[in-house]
Amino acid sequence: MGNLPANAKRYDSDPIIRFMRGLNFGFARLYHRVRVLKACPIPKDGPGILICNHTSSLDPCLLQSACPRIIRWMIAREYYEQRGIKWLFDRIGAIPVERNGSDLAATRQALAALEAGNILGIFPEGKIETEGALLSFQSGIVLLAAKSGAPVYPACLEGTQRGRGMMAACFFRNRAAIAFGEPIILDRSAVARANIQGSLNGIHNAVENLHEMCIAGLKKQ
Repeated sequence: MGNLPANAKRYDSDPIIRFMRGLNFGFARLYHRVRVLKACPIPKDGPGILICNHTSSLDPCLLQSACPRIIRWMIAREYYEQRGIKWLFDRIGAIPVERNGSDLAATRQALAALEAGNILGIFPEGKIETEGALLSFQSGIVLLAAKSGAPVYPACLEGTQRGRGMMAACFFRNRAAIAFGEPIILDRSAVARANIQGSLNGIHNAVENLHEMCIAGLKKQ
């Protein structure tokens, strides 16, 4: 990742990132009227894996506006390599992921990011929802959480950005609701063949419960 900072504290103290973070706060919380129904419990220090449902290309901006730490997102390589924005992904330490099968290089980068104390952001559905129902989760989050020992922080968002194209989601004013759940800790036994699905179901259920909260909160806006 070039000359990227090696740990979370340097990401959060980078003056350019801090400036962009301030712009993003106004963009998400004021222009797009994001309402945080349940605050983000991520602490000031230590690694963590933030997971959330995926409703639009605007999701990372909305979630970052409600998170106290810089999020290092795992993103599809075709989005990471878009001209004009790759410099930003590099600046915040985004990790590109190949969609076609297991990407061991991305997994190693993700584990290294967690070892360095970073917050890793993942959309475990692997694609944007189109029907409004939570999709099944990919099992890689269980592997990352169990191997790193990092807590998993479930989150959910819902809003009028759903179903819009990238440009429309970003520039047409939206309303959105975000809720964060309590951390989930997985030990090494979670990656045993007999335990993976149960661990994954527990994480999925935590996001599903927050989804119901977001739907109700959005109706009140």
